[in-house]
Amino acid sequence: MPPRSSPRPSECLELLEQLSAYLDGELTADERRRIEEHICGCPPCVEFIESLRRTVDLCHGLELDAPPPSVPSELKQRLLAAYQKARERCKPEP
Repeated sequence: MPPRSSPRPSECLELLEQLSAYLDGELTADERRRIEEHICGCPPCVEFIESLRRTVDLCHGLELDAPPPSVPSELKQRLLAAYQKARERCKPEP
């Protein structure tokens, strides 16, 4: 595939909309081909995709912490009450 001289911004946006499906191998062969043709002529998109791949790889390598112990119901009630009170203060005036 020969690289194109200047990709259109709309093609970059289309790539972003389909990027997750592209990386997960969920696109049709035609959709995948269109994205790969775009990538051949768009260094910023290549850089973005590689950065995203590295980020995903790092996330997969993280160890999950053990879940926290149960929160006492009294504390849950106090937190919920404080949250609701804060939301009431933030409501716009009618």
